[in-house]
Amino acid sequence: MITRYVNGRIFTADLEREWAEAFAVDGDEIVFVGATDDAPDAETTVDLEGRLVLPGFTDAHTHLLMMGAALGQVPLTDARSLGEIQARLRKARGADPDARVLRGRGWLFDSLDGAPTAAMIDAAVADIPVYLDANDYHSCWVNSAALVELGITRDTPDPIGGEIARDASGEPTGLLLETAAVQYAWAQRDAAATDEDRDADAQRAMDAYLETGVTGVVDMAFDEFGLAAFERARERHGGELPLRVAAHWIITNTGDDEANLAQVARAAQLAAHPSSPWLRVVGIKLILDGVIDACTAALRHPYADGSNAAPIWPLERLKPVVAAADAAGLQVAQHAIGDYASEIALDAIEHAVAENSERERRHRVEHLEYAAPGTAERMARLGVTASMQPVHSDPAIFANWAEMLGDERVDRAFPWPEYEDAGALLAFSTDAPTAPHSALANMYVASTRASALDTSVPATHPQYALPLERALGHATRDAAASVGDGAWRGRIAPGFAADVVVLDSDPFAEGLPSLLDARVVETIVAGRSRFRA
Repeated sequence: MITRYVNGRIFTADLEREWAEAFAVDGDEIVFVGATDDAPDAETTVDLEGRLVLPGFTDAHTHLLMMGAALGQVPLTDARSLGEIQARLRKARGADPDARVLRGRGWLFDSLDGAPTAAMIDAAVADIPVYLDANDYHSCWVNSAALVELGITRDTPDPIGGEIARDASGEPTGLLLETAAVQYAWAQRDAAATDEDRDADAQRAMDAYLETGVTGVVDMAFDEFGLAAFERARERHGGELPLRVAAHWIITNTGDDEANLAQVARAAQLAAHPSSPWLRVVGIKLILDGVIDACTAALRHPYADGSNAAPIWPLERLKPVVAAADAAGLQVAQHAIGDYASEIALDAIEHAVAENSERERRHRVEHLEYAAPGTAERMARLGVTASMQPVHSDPAIFANWAEMLGDERVDRAFPWPEYEDAGALLAFSTDAPTAPHSALANMYVASTRASALDTSVPATHPQYALPLERALGHATRDAAASVGDGAWRGRIAPGFAADVVVLDSDPFAEGLPSLLDARVVETIVAGRSRFRA
């Protein structure tokens, strides 16, 4: 049955025909794009009444279960002082006196005077464990009750690639950095959560994405918990999911090559036998370093305070894993925020290319917040995708980032046009829940370098802002291509999947600030309405 949509302003993200007035859908596929007068006869006609239509967004780097959980936790990103953080924790505790644990998310390092400590949280909530994930989700701040629950004492060793912050006498202070957060705080969270909890988180994330026009996602830390939760979601939805999920299996550096390669083998097994086109494991994810805000990203030159951080994956451990994944046909995604991390990420890819047979491959590097000159050109030569998050450059959270570097490196923060100019594929995403999941807010930051969190904050590095058409292309067409789907989704074009979004306003006509107020009228996935306002 054909449905035609007419009298619209349709941005197609198709470089051969960027704008149209009408399109038609037959089943789950677009069969016509063009002028309203040329639209084919159809059983159903929808008058778009001049509304803007976009291809469905693909959030090319997200964390679905964490995002769903975060939407139900105490929000702290806009709590810009210790007093405000403490007030929100007290309010949350008072609202749920029977709670056995309190979880919050999104606090910023520069909201505190000095390093976070357990005592700061104890002053607000001391009777139950409190776990507060940093805005970047690379640190977890806990209270004294949580340290006891985790069994962390002065004698607890730091894990590979992480740190338990300690005071001058060696006692843990309440800050868990990098893999210490993963292996202690997040492991406790996973052990305490039930299948019902994870099912609710999965549904909450999918609903939130559909409401904001996202029709496909790439999960960047998939594990057995996530796999099971989304298999259950698929069963609940009659064998499909309401949006398309591609996933990268998280690989942890154990320090032992054999154990690391066993994790790759599990990812290869899952990728070779997908249970559904709606839920696919397509690759592996490696976290090579931390974040600039916590001085845990691996740099070629020290931070402003003279410190530096070693990579979580040294090159000698990294090479065999990347080579094995490449040989298995898996896409390799490597988190690299500092310039040294992106350097060894590309070294490992070059090693894999030399080790394995010649074939078409599309690996990717995630974040690239500070990369050395020449990185974009090297990625283009290797066919490596630059996976970047405009919302991470939001000026409202940029000051601490800049202070940690403190030199001319700040001027090279998030330089998206470099990757375009070099000819590398540039895919945009949000990395939710480290940033808001809204696709339209993401496009506002991308096209202005102004703040979606606090519009009173002036733009930073406006020379790196992209025209809205290009930003949208990176978040739709190129984001789909980043996981190998560029030939069949991410554009409004004949033969492509009918994944489209209808907005209530047109930022091309009304101005870029309208992106912050625009709302999705309808989200269509595979030709079916999945969200309608």
